[in-house]
This record gives sequence, structure tokens and C-alpha cells, in this order.
Amino acid sequence: MANKVIISVAITGGIHTPTMSPHLPITPDQIAEQSIAAAKAGASIIHLHARDPKDGRPTPDPEVFLQFLPRIKQNCDAVINITTGGGLNMTVDQRLAAPMVAKPEMCSLNMGSMNFALHGLADR
Repeated sequence: MANKVIISVAITGGIHTPTMSPHLPITPDQIAEQSIAAAKAGASIIHLHARDPKDGRPTPDPEVFLQFLPRIKQNCDAVINITTGGGLNMTVDQRLAAPMVAKPEMCSLNMGSMNFALHGLADR
């Protein structure tokens, strides 16, 4: 037991933008493919945010989550962890919409404000 490790991977993260990296998965297919590859490489937990496939913005829309969650679940045995994080103006109901529909094994929960100190990085 002393040598066992749990690896959690955040495929998209919540703050990154497509301008920060051309490797950021934003479409449901890209998110599913990278999630499955991470599980095959040893990840035990897949922490997932959904992205609007048109522009890469984070979205709490359950319909977008449902475009990749079943495919991931069918192709690996990693624990699915859906974010409940979101923008400052999101309601609790908006944050919980996808987990309430998808019923993942795990959810994240931010209890306070977050400061990622990305001043000026979005333009790089």
C-alpha cells in the first residue's frame, strides 16, 4: 500500500483559454480522447470541465458534458470528477446542473473565491 499513488488529471482546467495553448482540448471529442489517454497512462481520477466547442469558453451546460462523459466512462475505469466551479456570476443551480444530470462518482466544490493571478497571461 505504501507504493500506491492516486493520480488526478484536469484535462481542460477551468481558467485556461485556447490562446494560452494550442493543445487545450475544447471539443467533446478532444476532451474524451485526452481523458481516455490519461486514464490509459495511469490517471485514476479525471477532473472535467466542459467547454463551448465554438470558442473554448467554460460552460456548465449538461448537454455539453453529456457529449463526452459516456464515451469516457465506456472506455476507461477512471473515476469521473465533474467540476462545480464556474464564473463569479453563476448561481448554485447553474454550478450543479451537470452533476445533477450526469451523476458522476465525484465532484469538486470551491467554497470561496479563487485568485489564479493570471494578470496579462490571457494575451500571451
